[in-house]
Amino acid sequence: MRQQPEPFTVHVDDVVLVDIAQRLERTVWPDDPGNEDWSYGANRAYLKQLVDYWLNTFDWRAVERRINAFPQYKTKLDGVPVHFMHVKGKGPSPMPIVLTHGWPWSFWDMHKVIEPLTDPGAHGGNPADAFDVVVPSLPGYGFSGPSPRAGVNFWQTAELWNQLMTNVLGYPRYATSGGDWGALVSSQLGHKYADCLYGVHLMHPMLLDQFNSDRPWDVTARSWDTGQKPPAGSTKFAAHFAVHVLDPQTLAYALADSPVGLLAWLLERWRAWGDSHGDPERVFSKEHMIATAMIYWVTGTAGSSMRAYADAARYPWTPSHNREPVVEAPTGITFLGGENPAGVSTEQRVATFKSGPRARFFNTVYAQAHETGGHFGYYENPRAVIHDLREMFRPMRVPE
Repeated sequence: MRQQPEPFTVHVDDVVLVDIAQRLERTVWPDDPGNEDWSYGANRAYLKQLVDYWLNTFDWRAVERRINAFPQYKTKLDGVPVHFMHVKGKGPSPMPIVLTHGWPWSFWDMHKVIEPLTDPGAHGGNPADAFDVVVPSLPGYGFSGPSPRAGVNFWQTAELWNQLMTNVLGYPRYATSGGDWGALVSSQLGHKYADCLYGVHLMHPMLLDQFNSDRPWDVTARSWDTGQKPPAGSTKFAAHFAVHVLDPQTLAYALADSPVGLLAWLLERWRAWGDSHGDPERVFSKEHMIATAMIYWVTGTAGSSMRAYADAARYPWTPSHNREPVVEAPTGITFLGGENPAGVSTEQRVATFKSGPRARFFNTVYAQAHETGGHFGYYENPRAVIHDLREMFRPMRVPE
């Protein structure tokens, strides 16, 4: 008998909203001389503008209504609470697909792609390309809530997702797509559960053993697509990885106590990792930035979400088999121009990957590079993601 998930509706108590407003009003602002270029971190002048918007313009109830327009559920998988959206496709034979976000994302970063994937006929596509879309919140993130135990890392999350798709939702076979942590979860599914998958789609072709080193906190020690060590531009991830791997709990006390502290930590990543050209609003609307901060704040998951890095290092990945490629399931990759390696153009991006050190780890059957977009591809360039998902999985569909 399959486990039945419980319907879920987002509703934040008014008391919580009042408390946030009071905390924002009481913010103690540090000085910030000489930081017009953000070289010291989040710029105070811009952050103050964003906080003013949060206090005086942002409407959480409007965001709630848009979130609740999608069917949502909660369940427990091996004792771990998981929140997810499950939107059925409108077409002759929708293909089930699970979309997995990363950090500092939430499930809501995926909302732009859901309707075009589930109802392509209403969005300029062919109904035969429809998907049943499942969008979970990672364990310890958002409305999944803090995890009841430590150590639920990306490869353990893959175990939970396979249970969710097969045992809970009853799909004998499914597709998976992910960026950031979601790419590692999806790659692990393509490694261990290739027989259950139509295929794997990735925004970031990361290696499953990348945390299996004596310096897992040092992002500059890794080899990337071009074989550079350290890769050009990797310093924008350096402090982030070091803190999240080595002592995320220390930072968690500050982010759990100050909504402005939480917003500042998120903001720096949005600006540095997105295709922002120095302007966060080139990538994200003010509303989406504050909505994301709210999702972390009202669920108390800033600390639990950051532990994903430490737990990836503490509980090393071990292969389920020694066959090659490591990710056996058919794999498609979407490359976005805002993440091109130094000296590599969008036109060169696919060829650079295929000739680089990472390509042999993936059973790549589809790869496409797009000019715009950065680390948060499902939100930044949803058209590219939708196009690539339709194109990659179309040949894998079996007519009824």
